[in-house]
Amino acid sequence: MFERFTKDARAVVTGAVGYCERTGEQHVDEAHLLLALLDREGSRASFALASLGLTGRRDAVARDLAEARRRGGLSRADADALAGLGIDLTEIVSRIEEAHGEGALAASRRGGVRRTGRRPFTRGAKDLLTRSLRTALAHGDRHIGDEHLLLALTVRPGVASEVLADHGVTYTAVERVLWGGGEAKAG
Repeated sequence: MFERFTKDARAVVTGAVGYCERTGEQHVDEAHLLLALLDREGSRASFALASLGLTGRRDAVARDLAEARRRGGLSRADADALAGLGIDLTEIVSRIEEAHGEGALAASRRGGVRRTGRRPFTRGAKDLLTRSLRTALAHGDRHIGDEHLLLALTVRPGVASEVLADHGVTYTAVERVLWGGGEAKAG
């Protein structure tokens, strides 16, 4: 499938692997892909993100992703579901950090690298790449661009899509910017 990726989409995947390596994490996940998307310039996804006002808020997005990692990767929807069962996630995280140090749940996601030297992708990241192919095909595109990765991120349930939505980046908004609906279109 990687042969279908445009230069921009390949740069996002490579950038995500770089984020994973720099943070010492074992697996490349959706958050790494989102951070790599935010680094792009001059691409269709960067146009959409800029049009939706996300360009200047990269640090805020990174903080939101870091906070979710601190919660062990659980989204607010997960926390709300636990709260419905009478489980206070904030209290659990606090107790774990008292016993094991700040960021103990985030640190549990770190580990060694496979003997090949490559960091594998999480199931969620692999699903995201597959969904980006479906998104490209649905738009009549034979190749997967970084805009398709962005669209796939907006609909994949979890922390990355939640953070994007919190900053006004939804599937509908990206579609409107890229393919019409009264706003400027990316070329």
